Amino acid sequence: MTASISLREVGRAFGATRALAGVSLDLEPGVSGLLGPNGAGKTTLLRLLATALPPTQGQLSVLGLDPQVPAGRTGIRRRLGYLPQELGFPRGFTAFAFVDYIALLKEWTEPAARHAEVRRVLGLVGLSDHGAKRIRAMSGGQRRRVALAQALLGSPRVLILDEPTTGVDPEQRVTLRTVLAEIARTSIVVLSTHQTEDVAALCERVIVLDHGRVRYDGTVTDLVAQAAGRVWLADEPDPAASVSWRTATGRYRNVGARVRVGAEHVEPSLEDAYLLLRGGAPEPETTGEVAP
Repeated sequence: MTASISLREVGRAFGATRALAGVSLDLEPGVSGLLGPNGAGKTTLLRLLATALPPTQGQLSVLGLDPQVPAGRTGIRRRLGYLPQELGFPRGFTAFAFVDYIALLKEWTEPAARHAEVRRVLGLVGLSDHGAKRIRAMSGGQRRRVALAQALLGSPRVLILDEPTTGVDPEQRVTLRTVLAEIARTSIVVLSTHQTEDVAALCERVIVLDHGRVRYDGTVTDLVAQAAGRVWLADEPDPAASVSWRTATGRYRNVGARVRVGAEHVEPSLEDAYLLLRGGAPEPETTGEVAP
């Protein structure tokens, strides 16, 4: 089975609202980071890849299978791990019981093997000692790690993650990056996040979506290089900058295509490059992607 995902002119509309338009991508084993403002189409794209939504135009192939064919969709889901932006937990479940329930849905019918796998994925996300804890008594970060654990069941060949580190403390985020990097040696991992530091630390490739279209698709280093010489410090916000903000030192970090002569340049970050790509545009006020 081909370990790849192919999109050709894929689009998705909800009534008169176009969430994705003409997206063409090829995804191979490794970690691809997905960036973009709220409403850019990130969650819609992930739901297409996870076979939770069909495209309204174009062609999509996952692991060489067509998700619009029932047999193909079933074949993909057997090899897929999916962490949606929001995941509902049945009332009263413990962490172990919830992940075990998902394992049953994924056709892990032999109890001993299934329970061993549940313990393994809980260990990967640092919850080995919390399996008997009820999810309703857990912190937000712990619940997010339970949700990630169910996505890791069976070492899936395709792993789709929507904001996996939301609410997770810095130490655990570092651990999760190690886990995902190991999985990505043989699997396709697509990671959508607003945490540019996660993308910079984990992803070689970054895809930037805006208004349902691909604005950038390439390496993280190449995107950061586009901001070289376009980030500078000043005592006041610079009118020439696309975006400026006050740093902890009291000085202002400025990002823009037009740099005044004599500016005090600093090394750009991925966040700087992302803001430059978008022209310093603020995030829309919407809280999520368009949904049916």
